[in-house]
Amino acid sequence: MQKTKAITLFLVLALLMNDIFCQDENIGKALTIKQCIDIAIRNNLLVQQSDVAKQTTGVYFKQAKDNLLPYISASASQGESFGRSLNPYTYSYVNQQINTGSYGIGGSLVLFSGLQIQNAIKQYALAYDASKLDYQQQKENISISVLLAYLQILSSKELLDISKSQAEVDKKQVERLELLNQSGALTLLSDLSNFKGQYANDLVNIATAQNTLESAKINLFSILNIPYTRSVEFEPISFSADAINNPSNPDSIYQTALKVVPAVRSADLKTRSFEKALLAARGQYYPTLSLNAGINTSYSNAATASTPLNSFYNDTSSSYVTVSNTNYKLIVPQQNFQSQKISFGDQFTNNRYTSINLTLSVPILNSFRARNNIKLAKINLQNAKNNAGSTKLLLQQNVEQAYQNIVLAKAQYRSYTDAAIAYNESFRTTEIRFNEGVIASDVYLIAKGNIDRANINLTIAKYNYIFRSKILDYYEGNLSWQ
Repeated sequence: MQKTKAITLFLVLALLMNDIFCQDENIGKALTIKQCIDIAIRNNLLVQQSDVAKQTTGVYFKQAKDNLLPYISASASQGESFGRSLNPYTYSYVNQQINTGSYGIGGSLVLFSGLQIQNAIKQYALAYDASKLDYQQQKENISISVLLAYLQILSSKELLDISKSQAEVDKKQVERLELLNQSGALTLLSDLSNFKGQYANDLVNIATAQNTLESAKINLFSILNIPYTRSVEFEPISFSADAINNPSNPDSIYQTALKVVPAVRSADLKTRSFEKALLAARGQYYPTLSLNAGINTSYSNAATASTPLNSFYNDTSSSYVTVSNTNYKLIVPQQNFQSQKISFGDQFTNNRYTSINLTLSVPILNSFRARNNIKLAKINLQNAKNNAGSTKLLLQQNVEQAYQNIVLAKAQYRSYTDAAIAYNESFRTTEIRFNEGVIASDVYLIAKGNIDRANINLTIAKYNYIFRSKILDYYEGNLSWQ
């Protein structure tokens, strides 16, 4: 029975592991641009560091709000004294071992401190919002890097297909000319030699294109920060030149980018954050008013209490009182007492006392710390303003460059499209004439070289156009991964 259960458990685990491996294999067969971006955001070190910075700023923001709460603390002390010491209960000196204890709880609440706490809360709230935007900017930066690497793979793959197609055409010509040469119908032997040389170059181009493709894939996997998988395929990106809108005016793109690019919004928030930090620093010049309260008690093992037992009259033979020149002996009433130690619980209750007070602290001189903190706050504010201005200027320049790039990319794509169509028709007629023996191989190879270059240029222009259009979409807040 136990053996059967063990076999059943082994089979279940085997099926589960097989299912997991199958899932990994299915995932590894093909990747989309969206999957690559998600993987990169999850694994990239810079994104992770930005996330940590955001969480750290969030903790500072929470602490700034928590500073509004009162400060409460409890204290307890216990000790022993030996020899002649002061009895803390009777305030008389005794020569014995005394065990004492003191216990208390107190709190302090800042009522006013020059609005330092309130301005600090606003400062860290703005800083926290800025850190969120920095995190978003880092994710968008890595997304664009993935996009560029992904397009390089697709472009390299198409160029490899073009190289193979070019080689296939030349290979067929070599085979055709060899048959003609074997049958004695080949007019010029140099035609066969030219095509053999061209086919050898085609094989070199294929090897180069294959290496370029693998290098592009390795580059993408390094950005994704995952092990390289040679067999993985990449889903193509749908492309239609007519679907891409004409670029807007660069000034309007810049105005839109000011509102949507996280780095610019973060720089503005950081400037406002340092403005609040300056106000908080100036609050150090103001007095601090705080409310303090506490409750305390104490204990001593030397504490005793006297309990009356019985009373009696004592005949004091040495003490007299004179009345009418007659001395009368005094009889003094006296009381017997029994001394007992006071228990810990009774002392804890009986010795309790409370206090409440207002404390006003006026800063007069603190090693010029407040003044220097204000100077540092002004420097940080000026630096934040400089960074914000530099970020906006850089954005404006990038938008202008992106606009020029998309204009050029669109013009190149249209021109290379027209060139490819024209060279394709030229090569079609040239190939017919060469196969009929009307023209020599050098004319054919020139025409083929033209169409080959046109196809390569068109492929490069297409993916450059896609990338440039995505960059412009990013600045306009319309970036998508379809």
